[in-house]
Amino acid sequence: MYLVEQNHIRLDVFLAYATKLTRANVQRLIKKGCCEVDGTVVVKSSFILSQHSKVELKVEVDAQIDKILPQSDIDVNIIYQDEDIAVIDKPQGLTVHPANNIYSGTLVNALMYKLDNLSKMNGLQRPGIVHRLDKETSGIMLIAKHDRSHFFLSSQFANRQIKKLYLGVVEGKLKTDNGAINAPIGRHRQDRKKMSVLQGGRHAITKYKVLQQMANTALLEFDLLTGRTHQIRVHCKHIGHPIVGDAIYGNTKLYSRQLLHARIIEFKHPNGQQMKFEAKIPQYFEDFLTSVNCNCSS
Repeated sequence: MYLVEQNHIRLDVFLAYATKLTRANVQRLIKKGCCEVDGTVVVKSSFILSQHSKVELKVEVDAQIDKILPQSDIDVNIIYQDEDIAVIDKPQGLTVHPANNIYSGTLVNALMYKLDNLSKMNGLQRPGIVHRLDKETSGIMLIAKHDRSHFFLSSQFANRQIKKLYLGVVEGKLKTDNGAINAPIGRHRQDRKKMSVLQGGRHAITKYKVLQQMANTALLEFDLLTGRTHQIRVHCKHIGHPIVGDAIYGNTKLYSRQLLHARIIEFKHPNGQQMKFEAKIPQYFEDFLTSVNCNCSS
């Protein structure tokens, strides 16, 4: 269940942000009668929500759900945990949750083994998952251990109250030391697995700061003001400075691994305490910075 903390927002827009499902999937579920607002089923995606409304989305359960089992051989660093939440450092190359008939080798499989409890609000395929990182993006993630903490955290995400800072290396020389990329993002019109900047897409803003400019690359800090799929990678490509090693939106000529890392997250714990955590930069990331003589202390 999700709590709405602002007036005049469309139901599909709110749920897409809160659940991290695609807007198309959310609209399909709403149309099928899987959504309730304050206890009443709503089947129109354009329904306008009011502040303090309670929204519940019942996600369909996969028939093969019994194939999702705990795995002990997946290396995931737990930075912090208590009875409500866990903060983890996701390694690069690890998919967050099962999908497309893949039921093993994901972060969810590792969490099922490492943690004593996981929330079920996002369905049985994504227990504990409040937000996501792309497979090739490393770094910090919040995990909910039960539905109450999941509801509390997801409401903060939906209302943009959680601060996330990323480190990334981009190609080329930037003209300014800081700026903001304000460009709408939507599903690519030809390749539906990709996102792109396009008219009519969802509002998206990425702030950036150049930490160090090297000869042919630059180390940037990114501050996400919105949370769109592939947002940093798409926005960097849009301004002509793709993330180094991004095989989808750039290339791997300069480096074989994607250099984008979720470094810092700041949020309010369900107990009311403001918390901040940092995930150490991976060794391969450090190695690249050393190779291009980056003097930025990490």
